[in-house]
Amino acid sequence: MARDYYDVLGINRTASEDEIKKAYRKKAKQYHPDANQNDPSAESKFKEVNEAYEVLKDSDKRSMYDRFGANWKNYQGFNGQASGSPFGQGGNAYADMSDMFDTIFGQGGRRRRGNGGFRTNFNMQRPGEDIEQAVYISLQEAYEGTKRIINKNGREINVNIPKGATTGTKVRLSGEGQPGVGGGPAGNLYLVVNVTDDGVFERKDDDLHVDVKVDAFTAMLGGEVEVPTMTRPVRMKIRAGMQSGQKLRLSGKGMPKLRGKNEFGDLYARIMITIPSSLNDEQKQQVEALRRSFD
Repeated sequence: MARDYYDVLGINRTASEDEIKKAYRKKAKQYHPDANQNDPSAESKFKEVNEAYEVLKDSDKRSMYDRFGANWKNYQGFNGQASGSPFGQGGNAYADMSDMFDTIFGQGGRRRRGNGGFRTNFNMQRPGEDIEQAVYISLQEAYEGTKRIINKNGREINVNIPKGATTGTKVRLSGEGQPGVGGGPAGNLYLVVNVTDDGVFERKDDDLHVDVKVDAFTAMLGGEVEVPTMTRPVRMKIRAGMQSGQKLRLSGKGMPKLRGKNEFGDLYARIMITIPSSLNDEQKQQVEALRRSFD
């Protein structure tokens, strides 16, 4: 039996939108598969948290869930008339059923008889529902493009994830969703990409940011510094008097643009000036003499 969505997020039923979002972020971080590689149950818990959030963040879905619980999807499209009977309360049962089939199938879902009644056409085709499934890739994989193998009904499907994919990018597998009704076409399967945090680079849209350590003497006198990129390190000249926190831009060394052919963002090297952690007596005297020379 499915767990209550409010229990999944650890909130009460009167929680505000901000409280729901805050709880979701906390739980998603707690059960993120990359942070729980030794816990095989983490991925299912993570999916459960996402499922709960997808419903409770939407006011209409939340209202239906509050009224009908785990079976709320079965009542979508009935305008809330689910008390005691799927045909509403009171009134003409045939008329109510007629309205119901109009709601689900449209006017083609029934055919009028000459006496004013109707008979239902149960051969209406409906497409199957779409499915979303999370997939996790590294920043390097997002830079180079990668593949994933999806198991679907005993079949292995190779899926290409394009260069430049970002968190939230969707890759569509046509016809791999839920089967259709009455011979209707199957829905689609969407792989929702999640790009995990990188230990070196910080991504902002198509640009990358990286911290580069520079010793105090090179910062004062100028020189060269090695800057990592997604392919190989490059050497950059820095001018004398460079300050900590200043940035150097390497054009075209960022991430490939998802919808731009051979287009890339930029890379920004953030200068972090370092100083010696210890000095001997002679070095201290020399530094002191240098400091006095600036007075």
